Amino acid sequence: MTQQLITRARLLTAVDETVIDDGSVLIDDDRIVWSGPTAELPTERAADAERLDVDGKFVMPGMTESHVHLSYSNAHPSQLDRQPIPIAMLDAVDNARTLLGFGFTSAISFGSAQGIDVPLRDSIDAGRVPGPRLLASEKDLGSTGSNADSQAPESEGRKRIADGPWAVRAAVREVAKARADVVKIFLDGEELSAYAAPGMLSYTDEEVAAACDEAHRRNLRVACHARSAAAVKQAVRHGVDFVGHANFLDDEAVEMLAAARDRLVVGPGIAWEIQLLERGHEIGLSRTAMEARGYRREIDETISSVKRLREVGVPIVMGGDYGLSITPHGTNAKDLEYFVDLFEMSPVEALLCATRDGGRAADPTGMLGTLEAETIADLVIVDGDPTRDITVLQDADRIVTVIKAGRAYSDLVPRDGRSST
Repeated sequence: MTQQLITRARLLTAVDETVIDDGSVLIDDDRIVWSGPTAELPTERAADAERLDVDGKFVMPGMTESHVHLSYSNAHPSQLDRQPIPIAMLDAVDNARTLLGFGFTSAISFGSAQGIDVPLRDSIDAGRVPGPRLLASEKDLGSTGSNADSQAPESEGRKRIADGPWAVRAAVREVAKARADVVKIFLDGEELSAYAAPGMLSYTDEEVAAACDEAHRRNLRVACHARSAAAVKQAVRHGVDFVGHANFLDDEAVEMLAAARDRLVVGPGIAWEIQLLERGHEIGLSRTAMEARGYRREIDETISSVKRLREVGVPIVMGGDYGLSITPHGTNAKDLEYFVDLFEMSPVEALLCATRDGGRAADPTGMLGTLEAETIADLVIVDGDPTRDITVLQDADRIVTVIKAGRAYSDLVPRDGRSST
């Protein structure tokens, strides 16, 4: 592959909040060689590069979707596993293509229906289908009566039920045997759970310790569903890598997360709660019923928790349980709007959550999420400026080009798959 030089860009390298009005990026094969103000471009290094003048368009690193369910088919939550596996895989391929088309060059799976993630990841890595580089998970892991549990026959494709430390270890070993990268574990319940009430811990400390120890021994990362302070503390205590939700936090939970901020991230996943209120009626759950069950309060508590975590420097990443009918694939960038409007971040701060911080979560070696020399060449070229209007990233027409590992993609999003929320 020849060198590529992107010039005349409004450039966010995501090393910090600085936006360069006239910037350039030099790419060699799948790596960034140089980025910075065009006036400082080392011209001798770019002499033979193929030039792309973007005429003032915004250039930023590729984003990471940190709580994704590519195997979910934009269906009612009770019908996610009712499609035959070949059709479900076709849907997953479409979902991966759409996610890449919106500028997400990496993704962390928080649960995979029917074990689809692993072959999907392999197909993406082999170049057979376009999609983000994927940390693939497998079936959810939970205890009997946990939020992962259900008596519905169709749920068997989404869960592994294990009770007791040795059974939990065996289940993690099955996930490793399936060649997943991530094991997702449910630590507590929520209002809509059939069996697990909010704040009810699903596993003992011994079981969570067994899950994390076994996973890390086998080079798996651990993601968890943890809404309550007690579950979050359990996650931190035993070494979970990706904490999902963290809606209700007490002082001790905040202190523990702050002490562990160099080894974990928190993804609030607030889209789920918001859309339960806004669109829950579409799946038979009225706004009045959802407010009575506490989801308005949960949003308020999440806003408060995120504020506290930001004050102590805990990395916040984006990803909101997308893949259901009320949170369809292709609307993922709506999270950035929530980060600005609800969490009171500046647009640049929100972008850093999606780029720099999400990239470090996906790859702790520092190869993703910034446009620094020697990092992987993942970029998004945007017709519009998300530092002034964060919503432009929700419009597929404004995503001009996505570059993943030096390879350019465009027009990946189907006409009927654009964000409309």
